[in-house]
Amino acid sequence: MTRLRLRLPFSVRSSLFRSRLPIALLVLAAAFAAAPAHADPCDDIAKQLANQIDGLKVNFKAANITYLTHPAAKELSLGCRGSNYSVEFYAKGDRKPKPEFFNLVGAATALVFTVPKDDAVTGTTRCLKRMGLLRGDKVSMRFRRLNMECTRTKTEASIAVTRGKDE
Repeated sequence: MTRLRLRLPFSVRSSLFRSRLPIALLVLAAAFAAAPAHADPCDDIAKQLANQIDGLKVNFKAANITYLTHPAAKELSLGCRGSNYSVEFYAKGDRKPKPEFFNLVGAATALVFTVPKDDAVTGTTRCLKRMGLLRGDKVSMRFRRLNMECTRTKTEASIAVTRGKDE
């Protein structure tokens, strides 16, 4: 059995290639356009916080920080992807925080870092209450694999809760 081989001249072959190239590019572009967009995990965490905690609202996002608002706190923010941490929760309140502030920070810490709420409330309360005459106005502590840094001024107290990237 012999095979017949059809040889087309070069000009015909190149025109076939040119006519298929735009179609192939359109198919490729459609494949990339149909790929689902992935949301930022920090946005997802902020939405979960707003849904789970009464009175908490997502305010706006700037760079890697999502600002939140709540009546019990003066300032709240959720930061993502720092140099040595993956997520940071920051809260600022009065110099002598009220129990509502402790509950807010504990509940938010529990949701952000997926730890039990009782442990989160205990850790944040310890950090905020340790500031004083003996230990000073800046306290750093570690509780349940969370790094907590509490600071206070004459009018405000704040807490920053992080977890290292390697944990």
